[in-house]
Amino acid sequence: MKSSRAPFSKLRVGAALRAANGKVYAGSNIETASLGLTVCAERVALFSAIAHGERKFKEIAIVSSASEPITPCGACRQVMWELCGNIKVSIHNLKGAKKEFELSELLPSPFEKF
Repeated sequence: MKSSRAPFSKLRVGAALRAANGKVYAGSNIETASLGLTVCAERVALFSAIAHGERKFKEIAIVSSASEPITPCGACRQVMWELCGNIKVSIHNLKGAKKEFELSELLPSPFEKF
C-alpha cells in the first residue's frame, strides 16, 4: 500500500496474492489522470505473479486506507475469477477491521468463457 499512487482519489490500496507454492506477490493501486487507465492493486499483484510464471493461487489479502475494508471492484473480481478460480479473499483497513470471503461470494454470476 505504501507504494500506491493515488493523487486523485487519495485511496491507497495494497494487495498480497499468495501462490499455491507459498510465494507472495504484492501490488498497489496506480492512478492516472485518465481514470479509466488506473490499475487496481489486485490486478497489479496478479499480473506480476502471472508474469513470473505462476498459474495457481490460494488467497489474496487487500488492505486500504478507507475507514471500512473495501471489496475488489467488478473488473478485479472477474479477472481474479478467470485467473485464480474461487480463492479466499480477505479485506482489511488500517484500524484492524477484517472480513473474509470466497471469491464466489463476491462474484456469484461470473462471465464464463464460451
